[in-house]
Amino acid sequence: MRAGVFVGVDQPLSVETLTPLPPGPRDVVVQITASGICHTEAAVIGGHLPWVAPSILGHEVTGTVLEVGAMVTRVRVGDRVISSGLPACSNCFCCVRGQTHLCEETFNHSATPRARRADGTDIPAFAALGGFADLMTVPEISIVPVHTDLPAEQLALIGCAITTGVGSVLNTARVAPGSSVTVIGCGGVGQCVLQGARIAGAARIFAVDPVPMKRQAALMQGATDLIDPADGDPVAQIRERTQGRGTDYSFEVVGRPETILTAYDCARRGGIVTMVGMPSAESTVSFNGLGLFLDAKEIRVSNMGSSQIRSDFARYVALAETGRLNIESMITRRIALDDVNDALRAMDAGEVIRTVIV
Repeated sequence: MRAGVFVGVDQPLSVETLTPLPPGPRDVVVQITASGICHTEAAVIGGHLPWVAPSILGHEVTGTVLEVGAMVTRVRVGDRVISSGLPACSNCFCCVRGQTHLCEETFNHSATPRARRADGTDIPAFAALGGFADLMTVPEISIVPVHTDLPAEQLALIGCAITTGVGSVLNTARVAPGSSVTVIGCGGVGQCVLQGARIAGAARIFAVDPVPMKRQAALMQGATDLIDPADGDPVAQIRERTQGRGTDYSFEVVGRPETILTAYDCARRGGIVTMVGMPSAESTVSFNGLGLFLDAKEIRVSNMGSSQIRSDFARYVALAETGRLNIESMITRRIALDDVNDALRAMDAGEVIRTVIV
């Protein structure tokens, strides 16, 4: 198998030929057909999300089951599957309480060796997946079978961007029809938040991003108002267009303390602020205590869209099949694995919405 290996902070991925290790009794071997490139990988490479090196990166994946362990019951050979960076074991404290996005098995499989390098070193895979490859061995609790003819590159995006972005609207914030929404950050996941707000029936959707291409893409996904931070404080621009109040909901999809505060300030009194972007391990956010009390805004956190992956993946597939969810419009480039480092560069440079390895 060939794979993109994380070898150290601020180092390019090493595309190598590896030897896959035998699957365990509850593991599934998947032939990968598409893998999306997400900012989470950039966070690992940049050192903002601590992770062990070497390991195989990639977590937004779809493929076909090639082999199953002796105790696997959820999937069969030949099934099309979508991966999830957050598993759903169905048995832990959180899963049985309907919070599968907080599954207590999340990190228990991440250190399991999945492949062997040419020097004999056994290495694990990011999020127990390792989608920057042509093959991956994963726990069965980390994949969901789907029955659809949608193209593989669209299914891959359901594994993270769609589930995180659309889920933050439908599951976490529960945006009401006719309401107003602000989205701070219009990259891949931000575009999905915009689509989620449109699907939920929001009447007015403000898209805030400094990159012109991303603002223009936001129009296709449902934005009604485009806000360029270069034109002045986004909070002031949005309040000017909302009778000085701000919007009913705001979403932060960047993961920086300053944009979290901007999202908070864009919401009206009594509004709902949802954190979607993943901050670095060192970051902190401070709020004025009296203002927090008087404005009575709710702050919610959307960990992978607060999703129930077994039901939500099917829901997003259905929305895509009927055209209500436009995944194809978000795919800027399709590349080969050998081009993964240039794709990461393009993502950091704001040149793309989503790139998919096919």
